[in-house]
Amino acid sequence: MALKQYLAQKLEQRLSPQQIQLMKLLQVPTMELDQRIKQELEENPALEEGAKEVDDNFEDDFDNDDNSDNDDDFDLSDYFDDDVADYKTQANNQSKDDEERVITLSGEQSFQQNLIEQLHLLDLTDDQFMIADTIIGNLDESGYLNREIEALVDDLAFSANVITTETEVVKVLSLVQELDPAGIGARNLRECLLLQLTRNLGGDITRFTAKKILEDHFEEFTKKHYDKIQKKLEISDEDLKEAIDEIIRLNPKPGGSMKEAPKNHQQIIPDFVITETDGKLELTLNGRNAPELKVSREYEQMLRTYSEGAKTSKADKDAVMFVRQKLDGAKWFIDAIKQRQNTLLGTMQAIMMYQFDYFLTGDETNLKPMILKDIAEIVNLDISTVSRVANSKYVQTGHGTYALKYFFSESLSTDAGEEVSTREVKKILSEAIESEKKYRPLTDEKLTELLKEKGYNIARRTVAKYREQLNIPVARLRKEL
Repeated sequence: MALKQYLAQKLEQRLSPQQIQLMKLLQVPTMELDQRIKQELEENPALEEGAKEVDDNFEDDFDNDDNSDNDDDFDLSDYFDDDVADYKTQANNQSKDDEERVITLSGEQSFQQNLIEQLHLLDLTDDQFMIADTIIGNLDESGYLNREIEALVDDLAFSANVITTETEVVKVLSLVQELDPAGIGARNLRECLLLQLTRNLGGDITRFTAKKILEDHFEEFTKKHYDKIQKKLEISDEDLKEAIDEIIRLNPKPGGSMKEAPKNHQQIIPDFVITETDGKLELTLNGRNAPELKVSREYEQMLRTYSEGAKTSKADKDAVMFVRQKLDGAKWFIDAIKQRQNTLLGTMQAIMMYQFDYFLTGDETNLKPMILKDIAEIVNLDISTVSRVANSKYVQTGHGTYALKYFFSESLSTDAGEEVSTREVKKILSEAIESEKKYRPLTDEKLTELLKEKGYNIARRTVAKYREQLNIPVARLRKEL
């Protein structure tokens, strides 16, 4: 087949750099916007913080200069060399005189290190110490040994050159399980709880009953079949309750008891603030979302100086091109920030008016069913744009601070034909479960009947789905004595 040349026209959509920049700015929360602005200020010297200074003469000069320069004078392809990389593989910004400052970090002792220290207090042979050290090294964060004994024997033979047997490893494991905290080195939850109970068993009848429950009726205990346990052990309601309480007080994760688990605190800065005054709602944008930025006067003057002079050499043209690019970049960024502010305010205004009753009262039952399409049609924006606005954004109200996604929910029809939010149904479910009798919790069937009585005709499987979304276990697991 012969090669041919031909001309063809085609129509395709391409996003400009400004549009891409705006989309990225739309979806970042306030905290990240601060960092993005700081980054732009560092990268673009033509961008500065502060209120804009109006200079009509310069604007006219700048516009006229844009029109006077044709493509022959400024062709970007003449000033870029594709063969030269625009990055460095190595950078050294320190001098020999710079003082090196090191921030000292405090480290916490892990429970494995604590167990190794306890091992040194035991009278163990070298092989036994090596076996115990291998066992401790294979404990997970909760303190459990999830590795098979046979696999530990192979590890000791290949990695430590210690030839041993499964019987010897189990013997050393029992010594490890005597270390503190109690329950360490267990191979499952049942063994972990038993290790804690038997350490201080004594002559306590309640602990003895709890031990029997774990040894002989652990499956019934996990499934909360308390009536079966009570029948088999022939004990009273009070004795069963005391034994169950004794088991519940045990630590299912002894490895985490050596130190407080780190807490992941997320600082939330609201993007919007809604205040209520005499039945009227007022929406304001967080000041961090409306920073004062301006184009550098020095760079404006620099461009004017270069424009008035004769640009004869390549260096002069490069300088003019550099200044132009930085000024254009600064203007694009300022325009993108303004567009971001307008889009955020317009979208949040639509959400506020759509959920006016909720923002006024704070009652979840007043939340209307609302999807992205509803808001997109009001503000005349694409659904994807509304989604970017709602992503990772928060609003501060008189009733608390909420993520914007909180206000979006699907609809559900009542017997009267009224459209209500699924969040309203979840609220009723949550309240019903909170007020139920703990010794006889409501099943999904009972919850379905309760909702039907209130006019919400939904299926049992839908009730189960909503309950799971609320992270509420089934009735059997909610049962308490």
